[in-house]
Amino acid sequence: MCGIIGVVGNSQAVPHLMDALRRLEYRGYDSAGVATLVDGRIDRRRAQGKLINLDKRLQEEPLSGSTGIGHTRWATHGAPVERNAHPHATDRVAIVHNGIIENYQTLKAELEKKQHRFDSQTDTEVVVRLVDDLLQQGMKPREAASAALKRLEGAFALVMLFQGEDDLLVAARHGPPLAVGYGDGEMYVASDAIALANLTNKISYLHDGDWVEVTKSGAIVHHGPHDEEIVRPVYQTSVSGAVTGKGEFRHYMLKEIYEQPAVVGDTLNALVHPSTGAIALPDLPFDLATVSKVTIVACGTAYYAGLTAKYWIEQVARVPVECDVASEFRYRQAPMQDGGVTVLVSQSGETADTLEALRYAKRCGQKILSVINVQESTIARESDAVLYTKAGPEIGVASTKAFTTQLAVLACFSLALARARGAITAEREAELALSLREAPSRMVEILKHDETIARTAPQIAEARDVLYLGRGLAYPLALEGALKLKEISYIHAEGYAAGEMKHGPIALIDESVPIIVLAPSDSLFDKTASNVQEVAARGGRVYAISDSAGLARLDDAAEWKVEMPAIDPFVVPLLYALPVQLLAYHVAVFKGTDVDQPRNLAKSVTVE
Repeated sequence: MCGIIGVVGNSQAVPHLMDALRRLEYRGYDSAGVATLVDGRIDRRRAQGKLINLDKRLQEEPLSGSTGIGHTRWATHGAPVERNAHPHATDRVAIVHNGIIENYQTLKAELEKKQHRFDSQTDTEVVVRLVDDLLQQGMKPREAASAALKRLEGAFALVMLFQGEDDLLVAARHGPPLAVGYGDGEMYVASDAIALANLTNKISYLHDGDWVEVTKSGAIVHHGPHDEEIVRPVYQTSVSGAVTGKGEFRHYMLKEIYEQPAVVGDTLNALVHPSTGAIALPDLPFDLATVSKVTIVACGTAYYAGLTAKYWIEQVARVPVECDVASEFRYRQAPMQDGGVTVLVSQSGETADTLEALRYAKRCGQKILSVINVQESTIARESDAVLYTKAGPEIGVASTKAFTTQLAVLACFSLALARARGAITAEREAELALSLREAPSRMVEILKHDETIARTAPQIAEARDVLYLGRGLAYPLALEGALKLKEISYIHAEGYAAGEMKHGPIALIDESVPIIVLAPSDSLFDKTASNVQEVAARGGRVYAISDSAGLARLDDAAEWKVEMPAIDPFVVPLLYALPVQLLAYHVAVFKGTDVDQPRNLAKSVTVE
């Protein structure tokens, strides 16, 4: 959600700003802008829509200067039009902002009484006018920034550029992430390390409540009510420009689908002992054998990974599991059991709802374990223990490889929990771990169906509604498949437990409604097959995803088929994720939608 970049140095800022903004496009946005100091004065260019529009504006009206800020905006307050685009500015200060200022109306009323005039519909402009008011009172830029920050309520990341201060940016974090990049005679501030991949590999991550003075020679970080100076460690990041490129692929999403065999393999290799086959989690600050209950909390696709883990943990480890949507969890004030572990699942580690759920669970005395793709993220830092996925940067808004690596981690956690509690033998643990380690090679086989799936996409693209069905471990995959199709093709899709068809959704079925059925040959196959026959009898067009044995039994009822490898039912979710991802991708491509940056969506949701 929104992307921020700031540069203070000696070379021209705009090329750096625009390159970083392109790297931040994956976060989702609807307008963009940059501002620099030109002979000490603030000048800016903004444009509605994609970065190509801002690029064109800059070609027509070039912008010089070696110190500047840039922004891609995802609209919250105010329509996605140019006057609401960032940076917002007065003659004295320009600001870019990610997040929401919750008390902006109170501050706006106060400033209007002082004759400040507002030009936009945004909450961000309130910060600009507040800082400007403090500067008018005679405060220095650093003083004005500090005083203004103490007045703000909400979740925000800010970077400020000041008139006449070509060796200063002030940045602040209160919720959404910010990173400081260290260069050679040049310094940077950005929403994440990906934005800085071509500029530096030395990154420091601001903590919640930090604000920082950034100059060409370094950064001074402040924290707390008295602005105490503190030191945040500087890390060598492995994120590079090569990692974030599309390579030979048309879209990031397709590239990331094809990366799944490798990244799932990397994730499993980090968690499964190569010789014994035993699960080898890092040391945890709690005893798995004494865990009384597991609470899994996540949002969107990560929630479906958590829902899959609920099946695994309850079936294999015999531990009760509650799985919650993070945006609802803390508001219902759920009582939490002594000896419980709360598992947070988040790709970015910055998801606002999930972070607040973590804090609620901590207050309730729970041990906190997070499944995260980004080291040094806020959720990772606030957890008692972290299990990292090895997905690498995921640029496409619709999650693919982050989802399957989350599944891989949660599967390993489920087996470790089961073994610690004596619910399975060491031999069974090794069998299931071996099946997991076979998943990457089976994924390669599934990717060979890419062209077959692409050929069926035009027929699915004609539909107004699509239903996904699954039972047991295939049910969360039905939910995830429907979400993928909605996200990037804009076709209405719903996932259902197959047994629920007769309780309402069967009324929707006719010859215009494709039914995507995930039906592995497991102990529930016969029941799913009966549901498929009921669908076919009512004219529904069935798209069957199953192994060869299952497809043979569904042959008469299925119009389209994707043959999956036969594998232990425990591993089904990791494999069946791929065809539903590919189907959504090819339908979206056929429809001509924006696959990597679907409308109204953001990659990282850092405000509630």
